[in-house]
Amino acid sequence: MRDVDRHPLRWWALAVAIVAILVDMVDNQIVTVALPTIKDQLGAGDAALQWISAGYALGFALTLITGGRLGDRHGTRRLFLLGMATFTIASLVAGLASGITALIAARVVQGIGSGLMAPQVMSFVYTEFGDAERPRAMAICSSAFPIGGLAGPMLGGLITQGNLFGLGWRAIFLVNVPFGVLAVLGALLTMPARPGTPGQRIDRTGLVLLTAGLFALFYPVVQGRELHWPPWMIVLLVAAVPLLGAFALQQRSLARRGGEPLIPPDLLRYRSLTAGQAVLFTINASTGVFFILTLHLQLRLGYTPLQTALTFLPAAVGIVLGGVIAVRLAVSLGRGLVASAMVLLAASLAAIAILVGTLGPQLTAWALFGPAVTFGLGMGTAMNSLFIRAMADVRPVQAGSASGLLNTTVQLGVATGIALFGTVFFARLPSGFEPATMTALALGTGVLVMGLLCTAALPSVRSAGGPPIGQPHQERKVMP
Repeated sequence: MRDVDRHPLRWWALAVAIVAILVDMVDNQIVTVALPTIKDQLGAGDAALQWISAGYALGFALTLITGGRLGDRHGTRRLFLLGMATFTIASLVAGLASGITALIAARVVQGIGSGLMAPQVMSFVYTEFGDAERPRAMAICSSAFPIGGLAGPMLGGLITQGNLFGLGWRAIFLVNVPFGVLAVLGALLTMPARPGTPGQRIDRTGLVLLTAGLFALFYPVVQGRELHWPPWMIVLLVAAVPLLGAFALQQRSLARRGGEPLIPPDLLRYRSLTAGQAVLFTINASTGVFFILTLHLQLRLGYTPLQTALTFLPAAVGIVLGGVIAVRLAVSLGRGLVASAMVLLAASLAAIAILVGTLGPQLTAWALFGPAVTFGLGMGTAMNSLFIRAMADVRPVQAGSASGLLNTTVQLGVATGIALFGTVFFARLPSGFEPATMTALALGTGVLVMGLLCTAALPSVRSAGGPPIGQPHQERKVMP
């Protein structure tokens, strides 16, 4: 697209998109510190608490790739508006929910709305911004995801404890409604209504296989312990392997026949994208420890929702600093910067586990301050570096699909972390809060060590597929 054709309100439209991302990502985690309150008022069980948190991320993950393809076909603004409208209506339903089942269902639909919206933002950036403007715009977008994710607990604590309008925990969902309406109106006024590519079709078979495979995996992990692992649930868990394998084969077969699979095979030839998926997955799975720490701080140590949120605030500050580091050094240092950030992340979780075990009931927010900052610093640096490098390598026409793939990995990681660490925590809880929390944190550290090993597969600076960020896009050389 020539510069003269670029939309004059593109920076205003980007501001609207960032607000939408922040609202969506805040809602991903805003419920965390309110879980003990919801548990008391609605009588939620352990598995229900996991579903309230993981259901949003799972709905988000299941829709992202499809959302990216729908945006390519019908236009980014149309799908952005559909996603935000869905998210806003689901937020209203969640805030008015009278029972735990309705709340969980609304959370899943919230995630679906976010999944329709989020891929359109990166696609908008690559379509509307030139090579000179794109790095700045992309860095702003990338930073919004982790900042929103860790700002969520802070806002959740403030709103829940402040009892906004006497609504209690319900206000954390209802507050989304005015912001959602503003985002819809803002997009209508500022975002260009460019047509999509009508010839593109949605791979329904692939979508069914992927959804069935992920459900077969996540439902037993979250619900199995509470239902005492009946035989049918074990069969369902085992069935996840052939279902996901069938999805992979179907995608490859469809591509060979000239069809349009959910995951374009040529995207998987970029090492910065494929290897980055594994690292991104482990980073976001590790954030599931905040679900555990919330329960530990409130149920074991008697923290209020606001005190819990303030304990997590240093991590958000670290994420902002990490984002600045990534923007400046991601291209020049490459995988070395990501590996260093992963070491910092693993060391931070290990330090928190040691503090939980040694201090016991004397654990304080000040004791957690240092590890919280370094965790956020490592997360902000690693995530932004991976997004910047991966998105710089792909061609602009692939931006929507690549963004959907990356963000699917992020949300699957979040859902997996909550499900995995929650299951381990509740299984160990009869032994006491400290052993249960330490076990979950130790498992999270192990997951990050696996991610550190995966950084070896990332391309070096010299072998990265795309030119330095900010230089014109030419024909890309893909990695073998």
